Amino acid sequence: MSPTESTTGNPIKTPGKVNDEVDSRTRSLVAHLQMERGTLRMLVLTVAAFLLFAILNPNVFLDPLNIVNMAVAAPEIGLLAIAVMVTMLTGGIDLSVVAIANATGIALVTLSAHFPHAGGAMTGLIVIISFLVGLLGGVANGLLISRVGITPILATLGTMQLFNGLAIVYTGGKTLYGVPSQLTTLGEATLVGVPLLFLAFVLAAAAVAVVLNRTSLGLKLFLQGSNEKAARYSGIRLTRTLMATYALSGALAALAGVMIVARNPTASADYGSSYVLLVIVIAILGGTNPSGGFGTVTGVVLATLTLQIVQTGFNIMRLSNYEYAIAQGVILIVTLVVDQISRRRQANRQTRPGRLSKPRPGIAQ
Repeated sequence: MSPTESTTGNPIKTPGKVNDEVDSRTRSLVAHLQMERGTLRMLVLTVAAFLLFAILNPNVFLDPLNIVNMAVAAPEIGLLAIAVMVTMLTGGIDLSVVAIANATGIALVTLSAHFPHAGGAMTGLIVIISFLVGLLGGVANGLLISRVGITPILATLGTMQLFNGLAIVYTGGKTLYGVPSQLTTLGEATLVGVPLLFLAFVLAAAAVAVVLNRTSLGLKLFLQGSNEKAARYSGIRLTRTLMATYALSGALAALAGVMIVARNPTASADYGSSYVLLVIVIAILGGTNPSGGFGTVTGVVLATLTLQIVQTGFNIMRLSNYEYAIAQGVILIVTLVVDQISRRRQANRQTRPGRLSKPRPGIAQ
């Protein structure tokens, strides 16, 4: 019998192994607590914003039509913000998500114009081909970043300019019209009073959360974002991880492009020109660490709803877009300050004798 085995044949845990196991479990518990606190804080902010405008103008804000309008407008922004969040998890960023969404929409409207009497099957094929256009945009970003080695912010800035320029040249700066009636009907449809676009957004967000939480790709994203060198030494192929990350970002942006056309049956090169900064604000507001290694899908969804509520409330109160921009900045800064204070307190507790030195990176949910 080996000295490391018990009389029953089971291996005996040495003090070192026991300490490592306790350390690992404690780190995991700390990470989940951080995640839950951030999500809870975002939920409180969402509810507070809703109650504020419900009190200020209940007749208009609580009107069922207004609630439906908010639910229809939020999905495209939410998907773009999740796309940015996914790339931030690896320590990168994708500035081209809006350009990819517009390219998808332009491809969809163009193909629809060539087949004006397309049936259900043909409409589905048009949507799939247009979706692949956006996916290819994400793959192009992945190649530039993972294979060529260009910094993500510069690579996606370049592709953003490229995609926007090609779209302007192709459309001549004009708005394109002509979308299959099946798609516009889908954009207007509801299920038990809930818009189908919003339900599709929730399903897409849930699918991304599953990928990040339950697959090896999700674990690799977090490991690469928290410590790239350690991820490389652990055998993770960083190029493949980055390729998958930006392909997923492109797919989400393409899905947002399809939703944009379904909601508003037109396409143009300059649609959502202010969305780039907005989706970055939402991703960070939702608790995503811009340096990588931590982020939650739930937080991004709640941040999307919060800013949509604030925008709608400001419109009802007849406040300008400039005042809405100020509100965005205030909400973001206050959230970041609170988060930073919380992180410092947590770090101080972890550095005390007998405590862990650093918690494990968070997990998306």
